[in-house]
Amino acid sequence: KANEVALKTGYNFAETTEVFTTHYTVKKAVIAPGRYRKITGNEATAIGFVTAAQLAGRPLFYGSYPITPASDILHELARHKNYGVKTFQAEDEIAAVCAAIGASFAGHVGLTGTSGPGVALKQEAIGLAVMTELPLVIINVQRGGPSTGLPTKTEQADLFQAVWGRNGECPAIVIAPATPADCFDLAIEAVRLAFKYMVPVFYLSDGYLANGAEPWAVPEVDKLPKIEVKFVTDPANFMPYARDEVTLARPWALPGTPGLEHRIGGIEKQHITGNVNYDPENHHLMVKLRQEKVDRAAADVPSLEIFGERTGKVLVLGWGSTYGSITSAVERMQAEGKSVSSAHLRHLSPFPRNLGEVLAGFETVIIPEMNLGQLCTMIRAKYLIDAVAFSKVKGRPFQIREIVGKVEEYL
Repeated sequence: KANEVALKTGYNFAETTEVFTTHYTVKKAVIAPGRYRKITGNEATAIGFVTAAQLAGRPLFYGSYPITPASDILHELARHKNYGVKTFQAEDEIAAVCAAIGASFAGHVGLTGTSGPGVALKQEAIGLAVMTELPLVIINVQRGGPSTGLPTKTEQADLFQAVWGRNGECPAIVIAPATPADCFDLAIEAVRLAFKYMVPVFYLSDGYLANGAEPWAVPEVDKLPKIEVKFVTDPANFMPYARDEVTLARPWALPGTPGLEHRIGGIEKQHITGNVNYDPENHHLMVKLRQEKVDRAAADVPSLEIFGERTGKVLVLGWGSTYGSITSAVERMQAEGKSVSSAHLRHLSPFPRNLGEVLAGFETVIIPEMNLGQLCTMIRAKYLIDAVAFSKVKGRPFQIREIVGKVEEYL
């Protein structure tokens, strides 16, 4: 009762004292009709992975160690045991990821989650998942770093870590949601790609998405993407490192299946047989096959969409939680008749196949990031364009006016 009285007293005080001279009008949102609920990024992430497991018809195992700002995913998943979800709060980050790899080996949706410092500890085990070619999914809810850094502040500085942060040639697929609600769809996408290509997938969220909220249109179940799971069962001619002709994925053999016994582990495998092999030519071949498997996933990546004209003076290219600020800034400038478009990447390794064509249509490409230009470096290296890095590493998201001001320098 005391809380209720305090709330009403505060409301009435603000309404009657007339001390506020500035008024704001919040306009009605322009959204499609449907059934909506409020959802945070971490909630959407958890529900998305539960949904992915249901679509695949496989149990979900989540191995995690508590860390800000990812802990809410563990809390949310622990509530869904009725959907076959198993949550494991491990003694440390290494145990968490190794348990998730074991779950993947056993045919589960193997999922581990953390923030940047935790990924640093998990990287050797993630290399094991790359070598054994198992469909592990790694959630990184990014925060300010390095080291302990800014645990409660947002940042996008773990892109290099996800793409290249392991020893050796150790490729993985990397995707990133753009909004809190988008976390749901990208969770499903992560599992779909991991299963289809038998490869680890990084899912890069960040503190701004994790704790931010927005209306989420609850989807129709029959409109969700299909996730196909193929277990090999016939021991005739079984080879653990044979390759699918299209995806290069190796067969997924559940442990205990008669006749499908095979070696597993981190030492280099012989092509086809999976035996331990130190031959230089075989190692070179296997390194190239693991990379090509990730590269071929580009065939499953949707084409990059452009917000605005397909050609013009400036393209603002973003990824992750910069989506809202970039889109609002570009909308404002387009309303003023300025030649500005935007595009937002959700697939960061591999890139969408039409990305080079999109970039070529603009005189200047500006890339706002909450890091010192990691995506910009990747774009410049791959497409040999003079992209402009616009960095902000303050633990806070971009403001619309900051992006407007930067773009106007190039108009």
